[in-house]
Amino acid sequence: MNQQQGAYYEQLAASYLQQQGLQLVAQNFQCKAGEIDLVMRQGSCWVFVEVKYRASQAFGGALAAVTYSKQQKVRRAVQWYCQLHRLNEQPCRIDVLAVQGPAPYQYQWLQNAFS
Repeated sequence: MNQQQGAYYEQLAASYLQQQGLQLVAQNFQCKAGEIDLVMRQGSCWVFVEVKYRASQAFGGALAAVTYSKQQKVRRAVQWYCQLHRLNEQPCRIDVLAVQGPAPYQYQWLQNAFS
């Protein structure tokens, strides 16, 4: 998938989560440690979202693409973000939003997915 396609599915994910009551803070935060697709707020909680898209359930679907290695990269990027923005005392969690298509897309939202 190219960057343009990735941005499209991340925007779909952001819109879906906003409809669920979350507030978008940032998209595609990048640092030496890795990348965070979406940074959002749900009330006082910071929510860091890994977005995965797959066209089908073949090979396990979108959720299967969030490997242990990917989880570690996201965790490091979240730690970096929290230090940079001094959020270390704030409640936060890491979610995964799996988008499966073709349209109409199916969404599977795992809250606190890496705990």
